[in-house]
Amino acid sequence: MKSTSRVLHSADSKAYALAGVDINLASKVKGTVAQQVRSTFRPEVLGSGFFGSMFQLKGYHEPVLVSSTDGVGTKLKIASLSGKNDTVGIDIVNHCVNDILCCGAEPLFFLDYIAMGKLKPEQIEAIISGIAQACREVGCSLVGGETAEMPGIYSHESYDLVGFIVGVVEKKSIIDGSSIAPGDAILGLPSSGLHTNGYSLVRKVFGTDENPSCLSKFYPELEKSLGEELLQPHRCYYPQLKPALPMIKGIAHITGGGFTGNIPRILPEGVTAHIQKDTWEALPIFGMVQRKGGIEEKEMYRVFNMGIGMTIVCSTHQVGKIIGVLPQAKVIGEIIKREDGEEVVID
Repeated sequence: MKSTSRVLHSADSKAYALAGVDINLASKVKGTVAQQVRSTFRPEVLGSGFFGSMFQLKGYHEPVLVSSTDGVGTKLKIASLSGKNDTVGIDIVNHCVNDILCCGAEPLFFLDYIAMGKLKPEQIEAIISGIAQACREVGCSLVGGETAEMPGIYSHESYDLVGFIVGVVEKKSIIDGSSIAPGDAILGLPSSGLHTNGYSLVRKVFGTDENPSCLSKFYPELEKSLGEELLQPHRCYYPQLKPALPMIKGIAHITGGGFTGNIPRILPEGVTAHIQKDTWEALPIFGMVQRKGGIEEKEMYRVFNMGIGMTIVCSTHQVGKIIGVLPQAKVIGEIIKREDGEEVVID
């Protein structure tokens, strides 16, 4: 934020404040979160007080940088209505870390973008707290970000959160799915819930925008309130998967687009991923959404992760070794020769 990359300059902030932007408040907020940001710094961080942050890459023979950017989406609306904003900070980091993990990359540094109609210090501090926590847990430096107060673009109650990540992988260790072949096994790792996808549909099904009080309702099948369930943080798979990476041929993060939208991204020509949905039990929240919304099962697998947040493709002789490293992993399907043009078959 420029003491870690967040700086504003103004000769006279009074006119700007009358226009709806409080620079003094913004500067105060940035000062309060600076300590949290610095707590994420790796030794490779050289500086973050300029117009750009600097990171010295060390210890790699043929380093390949891997980058990704994403947002939390309309899960932010649930966070805003619930008054709990720290978990979405965890969400955005973990989502981005998982994305570059699909290439086998180690996360190096992260930047965030927060935009609001009206600056709310406690809200920003909660978001940054979650971001910093998630960065520390994977050894990723939070080197910068932007906090934008944008009256007229966002309402006072809404905000947006976007993350940017850069990681690194040795060229010879890149995981790209090119060696996937018929007979390979598909393993699934459990999700913690919806993660960060499908919230526009879920909000419509439960009517959260019109009736925010429904978020406080306790559901025995969930063992928690609806709001608590919907704000379950997006699970990060990097610490679990890191020791197993040399045994893996392909990794697909099950995000927006579900199984049918994400697994094809790692498949070479001529193969199909055959998923057997009876090999795991979908989390209760998905059954609730499907019943209440009257949603077809095929659509559910196109929108949600259905309880599987990450899929792994490996040779059958590596399955036992990988499950030994990842006890929560289970075989959920196999790679078969493509016959009818479909890249993913779920039955």
